[in-house]
This record gives sequence, C-alpha cells and structure tokens, in this order.
Amino acid sequence: MSIASIMVSLDLGARAAERVRLAAGLASRFGATLTGIAARKMPNPGPGEDLKTIQAAYKEEQTKLEKDLKRCREVFEQSCGAEIRTAWHQAEADATSFLVRQALAADLVIVGRETDNDTGTLAALPGPVLMEVGRPVLVAPGTDHLRAERIVVAWKDAPEARRAVSAALPLIRRAKQVFVVSAGEEARFTGAEQVCGFLNLHGAQATTHLLTATSREVADEILRFTTREDADLVVMGGYGHSRLREWLFGGVTRDVLQTSPVCCLMSH
Repeated sequence: MSIASIMVSLDLGARAAERVRLAAGLASRFGATLTGIAARKMPNPGPGEDLKTIQAAYKEEQTKLEKDLKRCREVFEQSCGAEIRTAWHQAEADATSFLVRQALAADLVIVGRETDNDTGTLAALPGPVLMEVGRPVLVAPGTDHLRAERIVVAWKDAPEARRAVSAALPLIRRAKQVFVVSAGEEARFTGAEQVCGFLNLHGAQATTHLLTATSREVADEILRFTTREDADLVVMGGYGHSRLREWLFGGVTRDVLQTSPVCCLMSH
C-alpha cells in the first residue's frame, strides 16, 4: 500500500494555510501529488423576486465566488511550496459533494476539524465527508506538520476500524512507536492483541494498551492517553453508529472530531 494522491480541502479560514502545509509535508514524504479542492454553491434566489433582480443578485454572488476561489488557490499555491507535484480543482458546487466526487482519484483526503470550519459554505465538514467519501480522511485540528512518529490506534473490532488501520499502514510502518489502544467496557474482547501482532508483521513497533472507561468516557480517555504518550496521530474508525444517532446521543467519533488536539485518520 502507498499514498500517491492526496487531496486537501481549502476554505478561507485562518487554519487553511496550516492544513495545506501539513498536506504538502505528507505529499513530499510519500512522493505523492497534492490536489487543492475548493467549491461553494450559489445561493438560491429569494421567493417573489423578478428576473432582473435575480440576474443582478446572481452576478454579484458569482463575482464574490470567483474572488473567494481565487483567494483559496493563492493560499494553496503559497503554502504548498514548489518541490511537490500539485493540481487544483474548483467549482460552483456544494463543497462536500464536490470534494467527494473528486476524491475518486485520492488515496487520502485532508479536511479541517469540525469546530474550526466556521467559514461558511466553502468548508467541507469532516462528518459528512467521512460518511460519503469512501476514502480515509485525515482531520487536521490546526497544525502545519504531522510527524506521525508516535501513533495511537484507537481499536474497536468493526469494519470502520479495520479499514482505518489498513489505510494508515504507510504511516504506521514509518512510526517509531504504535500504541494499539482499546477502551471501554469490552476492551478485553476486541482483538487488540491480534491487531498489534498484525502491525508488527508489517514492521511496526506496536504495543497493546487496555484502558478503563465508561462508554461516555472513551473519547476523553483515548485523547488523554494520546497526550501522555506524546503522539500526534490517532487512527480510528468513524461513525460505527449512524451519524444521526451520534448527533442526538453522543459518540466517540463526534467527541473526537470536536475536541481532539491532534490529527485523526478516520475511515467509515
């Protein structure tokens, strides 16, 4: 497995440039092409407006969109440097839907963290992207570098977690230490030791850690462990329950997306 194509979502937020620099660092490490993605859907006209008013409003919004996309591209080009292969795609379209379509040609998709994306419809939110994209998603909380020398694998035996571990293998093989962590009431029955053995077969320096936590404390306990071990990447499955259920009742994916201080590589 390798990483040959990385896509990064652009918006006009304060952390977009950091996200591009992080993505560029990974592209340089793996010899990958980095593609910048930006899009926004035009607003629908208000009810009862005449054609002339609609046309004038559309032209005004189109001009604003062109300026915003140009600014996004400038951020991308200024932040990714000249040493890697790059590409750029933009559109008048829903940001998430456009990113999902373009990600057909990506090994890894990088987006901002949910609480950071307050920049309007240019931002592709990680929750919807993760649910729809069918690719591993790296959620960046606002840092311009990912060492990935110490990685926490937040393990629960589910298809989402298995896919996340497979997607992370290029990073895991290069790490100095990998911590396979299982937390919660069923931590001892999740196959964490088998996963650890599997990763060691791939050349990882992996160890198993079982954490005591209630179902409501799993995310906090995993993130506390991550901080204690000075790791800067968490690998985990995303939305094992439905996204609506997590929005209503809470869940590990939602809590991590909102609070993680480090990058998270997730797969649904």
